[in-house]
Amino acid sequence: MSRIFVTGGSGRLGRSVVAGLAAAGHQVISVDREAVPAAQLPDGVEQRSADLLTQGESLRLLRETAPDAVVHLAAIAVPFSAPEDVILSTNTRLAYAVISAATELRIGKIITASSPTVLGYGSPAGWLPDSFPVDEETTPRPWNAYALSKLIAEQTVQMFAAAQGDAIRYAAFRPCYVISPEEWAGAPTQQGHTVRERLDDPALSAPALFNYVDARDVADFLDLLLAKMDTIPNGQTFFVGAADALATAPLSELLPQFLPGSSHLAAGLEGASPAFSIAKAGELLGWKPRRSWRTELAQPANALPLNDENPDALVAAGTGSKETP
Repeated sequence: MSRIFVTGGSGRLGRSVVAGLAAAGHQVISVDREAVPAAQLPDGVEQRSADLLTQGESLRLLRETAPDAVVHLAAIAVPFSAPEDVILSTNTRLAYAVISAATELRIGKIITASSPTVLGYGSPAGWLPDSFPVDEETTPRPWNAYALSKLIAEQTVQMFAAAQGDAIRYAAFRPCYVISPEEWAGAPTQQGHTVRERLDDPALSAPALFNYVDARDVADFLDLLLAKMDTIPNGQTFFVGAADALATAPLSELLPQFLPGSSHLAAGLEGASPAFSIAKAGELLGWKPRRSWRTELAQPANALPLNDENPDALVAAGTGSKETP
């Protein structure tokens, strides 16, 4: 059992992370500006209300709570939801304040949330990767303040890892388009549409290249990452996504409709294969997602089969491999 300090614990992703880590047996300290009603807190979760942008607040809370690990999720979570300078300043200052305070106190494991948007898809000037599926080696080309702030968060953990060697373990992760449990039941997703609407109208999921992840799978990933941080190279970054695309047609057909010039790059994304590879998390950590829209929603008649929901097929899809017939 570990004591884990989770910033942004009241958010869409944070609530599932807090609940998942608590269910895994950890003592969790959830920190956010706004508290979750006590009745909604999992048993044993300690909640603190705080503005981590206040000078010295991160250091004070970390000293008081004495955690073994820090998971930093707090941020302005939606691009263009505030002025660009506010997003950049807020997110980068939060990441630096939390990571630097945890480093000063010699907390052994420090993880920060990043975003797939660091890659730069959706740029008004156009964007194409070198290949699909994209992975952690794909060159980041952020084009807005949110994406830039997340890339800086990654570079912040890498900077501290370079300075600390292996004395403190650091990592970053890029969760795909997060879908929380209540959103499977019909609550609006982050962009205001339901999951079913995003499946029925490909134009709604196309801006994110049809990526997504169940928030509970992110919690499972973090639990495993925390357990294995001492055994992997320091300062790693991981994509964390579903093993399939949020689409009822192959991305080899859909991406060229919405991403000009991508026909040859997307040709290998057959069947249910996603545009984002999760192979690194599988290889270094042994992680694989357990949930998909196929398991959480009633399937529409035109849904692509995923090998009878065989978990191994989900992993194959996550690597961009062609499905086994």
